[in-house]
Amino acid sequence: MVKISTDKAPAAIGPYSQAVSANGFIFASGQTPVSPETGKFEGGIEEQAEQACKNVGEILAAGGSGFDKVVKTTCFLADIADFKAFNGVYAKYFTSKPARSCVAVKDLPLGVLCEIEAIAVKD
Repeated sequence: MVKISTDKAPAAIGPYSQAVSANGFIFASGQTPVSPETGKFEGGIEEQAEQACKNVGEILAAGGSGFDKVVKTTCFLADIADFKAFNGVYAKYFTSKPARSCVAVKDLPLGVLCEIEAIAVKD
């Protein structure tokens, strides 16, 4: 197992890695819409989904993969009413249509509106 880390995505806010690589796969921890430059987040669901997707992309790139190699995602929404708007942004990035679970949860870290975790094949 190899830990993956990049300063182009937010640092982990707890005792975990941004991602790990094992057996030809990359397992990316849930990425929130926190900007790696400012440590803050802003906007509604579309802006937050955009930043969360960018953060996932940077971690995948750091591990030698990309959106086209993602086989599974799990998406967390603070409000299921945001499902359609979230999907509009998500679809721009995950064009290979990997398997996915998407659930609404009571709360997300820092009060963000969405979080995305991904499993990808390593190049």
